[in-house]
Amino acid sequence: MAKLKTFLDSKIIKKDVGEETVLTWKETISYALGRGAQGMNTGMTSSKYVNYFLTNVLFAKLGERGMTIASRIRLYCGIFDAINDPIMGVIVDRTRTKNGQMRPYIKWAPIFVAIVMVLFFIGSSNMPTWFNIAYTTVLFVLLDVTYTAFDIPMGALAFSITPSGIERTKLFGVSSIVRSVGGAIPMVFVAGGSLLPYFKDHTPQAYLTSAIVAAVGIVLLTRLTYMNTRERAEHKEDAPSIKECFRLLFQNRPLLMLFLGNVCFVLCKIPEQVSAFFVRDLMYNPKYNVFIDIVKFPGSLIAAVLVPMIMEKLGRRANPKRFYQVCCLLAIALSALFAVSTYSGLMKKAPDTSVSLFTGILIVAFTGLLAIPMEFKNLIQKEMEAETVDYIEYKTGTRVEGVMLSIMSFTGKIENTFSSSIGLWVLGKTSYIPHEEGSVAQNHPTNLALFLMTILVPAAGYLLMLIPMHFYNITGESHRKMMEVIKERRAALSEEATTLQEA
Repeated sequence: MAKLKTFLDSKIIKKDVGEETVLTWKETISYALGRGAQGMNTGMTSSKYVNYFLTNVLFAKLGERGMTIASRIRLYCGIFDAINDPIMGVIVDRTRTKNGQMRPYIKWAPIFVAIVMVLFFIGSSNMPTWFNIAYTTVLFVLLDVTYTAFDIPMGALAFSITPSGIERTKLFGVSSIVRSVGGAIPMVFVAGGSLLPYFKDHTPQAYLTSAIVAAVGIVLLTRLTYMNTRERAEHKEDAPSIKECFRLLFQNRPLLMLFLGNVCFVLCKIPEQVSAFFVRDLMYNPKYNVFIDIVKFPGSLIAAVLVPMIMEKLGRRANPKRFYQVCCLLAIALSALFAVSTYSGLMKKAPDTSVSLFTGILIVAFTGLLAIPMEFKNLIQKEMEAETVDYIEYKTGTRVEGVMLSIMSFTGKIENTFSSSIGLWVLGKTSYIPHEEGSVAQNHPTNLALFLMTILVPAAGYLLMLIPMHFYNITGESHRKMMEVIKERRAALSEEATTLQEA
């Protein structure tokens, strides 16, 4: 126990990297567990499985009309969810309590998240259609509100927990591993249901059981986050006005570039939203769902280990912008190879037969490989988002983590909403045939749409992302200079406040 305590109390960055470092392993792991709780939630409610639950469980009996209903519910509720984020961001920035700005929300919001998530998956196809539409819409809205009240403070806490960019990158790396594991628990459980005697023929029960397990995990893990983390960034005693919060957004050029990059990233998210359809109806073998989900995890693990290691080794030469651009180029190259290698095996086979083992292995392998540059990009972008918060404090002297983060969260919700809605809309337009269990032979337009949305459309998204990133105006060295100015300014204000108190 003594060795464990020594480890937990030790710093995560032990060498001199040219920046002030403060994080211990205890605080880092505690924060990461909260991210794991978020993964459990998004694994159930924002992934491909929600689309499949809506179209092939709740509205399976409605055929093509069910696809349209599901698409509209995801679209309208997703738009509401995205708009909800900046509101929560302003609330966080205006919060002043003895426990900080973010931690009070981390204490209470996860309880409501867990309750609403379980209620969502109680839905049944045996209920009248009007009831399922109303019930699902209301529960989607509640999911959005409760999760946002948890998500925005969790993200903002990472910006406030340490002033070091390199230390934050390592924090994000550890968090990424834990979040991936947390997210995989419910997802693998649902996917693995096809391999279990009972759940193989009871898909709704597999969803509900997984949601209950995730709900318990969410509540327990977030308690540790609340108890063992600190907010270290200094904020003005007087909360900024709502008008001031939004005014600061328009002074943040790097945030705008990240926002535009995320808009393009919508195209890269479509494969995730149609993955269950791709596996069941184009590969024609639902058992590949398990492998498709599992093979994505190493990407998160590799990124979580290598990105902080690379950034720490580079030290003063670290440049997140260049890192981001390289990730996009690598993803484009891999997508092109994916398309060339699997086109014949997917599109020229009989529509009612499983892919060959060779093609299946190729698809699983490329899915895993593509997860690597995506996770590298996602991880380094977290640090870039934190840089935009530092940037606006450097420019104006005001720090507003909540509203800045909410814009990125806003685009994240837009990604999920529009990628999901686009995927379902395209499948509906190609006359996709819904089904509750197993696989169904689809027509050629549907199969072609699944191939394009899974493999080539994401490549176009990565290509477009390079355009706004060219105009991102923070480099590694400029960020370090910003932090030096911010530190000097904070010290001067603290000295001035002490002088006034003594007078």
